[in-house]
Amino acid sequence: MNEATKVLQVLLSGGKEYVCVMKLHGDVSEERLREVVEEFQGDIYQKPPLRSSVKRALRIRRIYYIDLLEVEGRLALLKVGCQAGTYIRKLVHDIGEVLGCGAHMRELRRTRVGPFSEERGLVTLRTLAEAFEAYRAGDEKTLRRVVQPVEEVLALTPKVWIRDTAVDAICHGADLAVPGIVSLNSGIKTDTLVGIFTLKDELVALGRALMSSEEILEREKGIAVKTERVIMKPGTYPRMWK
Repeated sequence: MNEATKVLQVLLSGGKEYVCVMKLHGDVSEERLREVVEEFQGDIYQKPPLRSSVKRALRIRRIYYIDLLEVEGRLALLKVGCQAGTYIRKLVHDIGEVLGCGAHMRELRRTRVGPFSEERGLVTLRTLAEAFEAYRAGDEKTLRRVVQPVEEVLALTPKVWIRDTAVDAICHGADLAVPGIVSLNSGIKTDTLVGIFTLKDELVALGRALMSSEEILEREKGIAVKTERVIMKPGTYPRMWK
């Protein structure tokens, strides 16, 4: 498609998962450590650290889950699922503050971004190179397993499906009106980022919802989604507009 980089904003704003090593500055029982770690699940207040690229203002971030996987002396292994923009270094520091002994992050690895995890989607450069060589030799099956379609990025993103007659207009930057929608996910709220798809599950564009799912279903006209980033090339579907 050569347009896949346009959907990176979905990954940047999507949830993340990290595995980190926390170094405690004092001795703490495992029972007490587990109690405190569990307190940080849910909405937390967090101010970005001094070395950060954003303004150091207090903000709320959601911790979807935080698991204490292993404890060895003053080292603890944590797995954290969190909202985009969460600073794990600061999270570890705050856990140390509550414990009363202090703590710092010793190691960090990101294990999931949006729908992609280490178990799903990671390949080595050698595997990619071998798949490309096989493709050049006429075998594209391996490359198709290695290089996933752009639609996979939006696996967790709310979607609307549109009529074939509306596709080319969207490809030219038109906003999506209610009559052009055939079906949609429930739970879409105003200002939510949504994927606009064809009936064949092909990604057409990214847009910002101007109506909720309920409003779209109730209304017969009006602009439902403002088109933000067009992915599909114009002319892929026949032009049906004037």
